[in-house]
Amino acid sequence: MSHSDQAAHNTAARTAISDSITRPFEAAYITPETLKSLGCYNFPNPANVDPDGVGVVVVGGDLAPETLISAYAQGLFPWFNEDEPIAWWCPEPRCVMVPTDYQPSKSLRRQAKRERWQLTLNQAFDEVIHACSLPRSDGLAEGEHTWIHDEMIDAYTELHAHGFAHSIEVWDDQQQLIGGLYGLKIGGIYFGESMFHRASNASKLAFWGLMRLCTQSNVALVDCQLPNEHLMSLGAKTLPRAEFLTQLDTLVGSRSVTWQPNSHQALAVAMLESPTPWQIQKNES
Repeated sequence: MSHSDQAAHNTAARTAISDSITRPFEAAYITPETLKSLGCYNFPNPANVDPDGVGVVVVGGDLAPETLISAYAQGLFPWFNEDEPIAWWCPEPRCVMVPTDYQPSKSLRRQAKRERWQLTLNQAFDEVIHACSLPRSDGLAEGEHTWIHDEMIDAYTELHAHGFAHSIEVWDDQQQLIGGLYGLKIGGIYFGESMFHRASNASKLAFWGLMRLCTQSNVALVDCQLPNEHLMSLGAKTLPRAEFLTQLDTLVGSRSVTWQPNSHQALAVAMLESPTPWQIQKNES
């Protein structure tokens, strides 16, 4: 591809990204084929270059919005340390969560009824991703996400500005941020990235809120990437990579509700067990 052709392609890609978020609460307006071709890189088939399932598919490229969206639509995600080349992963097996299968523990249900905390959507993305980037010393399986360095923060913050990256926040009764999570949504799949907590079980309540939001939004699958004890305790399971990629092809082009900064009302955690806890924000006339 010549320099002029690549520039034209990138301009078209950014226009497609922008167009995809101009019509709230509608379908993904980018077809799966277009999603995969947004960036200027041709990602290889994981089965061909990583038949043993090590996980690393290719190294290099950039973290431009169109590159990231193209990669996620093909089942790849970036995971690399600061000052290292960008490594694109597609692990075998893949850890996933079906939102409709999620069942909170009895103790979490009791805590939700007791606390006066609230959940919000896309109200503090910058705070959430920075909190997720901080090292942890508590030993919980959500781990020390030192791979969320400045380059990653900048890239996902830009994706948030384009309407693809989203955060769920947990606030205490003093309006202090005590937990949350972030990730990407493309069509009918949500790609989870990280979570954090500053109060006991706050990240679990954020995860429960995500499960309910996905169920209400026609998001059929949550990609958790790599299995760990914490995720499996929440009800996650693993899929063979090939099966995940087959499902992904359908999900990225399916219809789902758009999540915008002011699209949904704040949600009291005590309401998580109600039939439709997340309510669409009504526009004032």
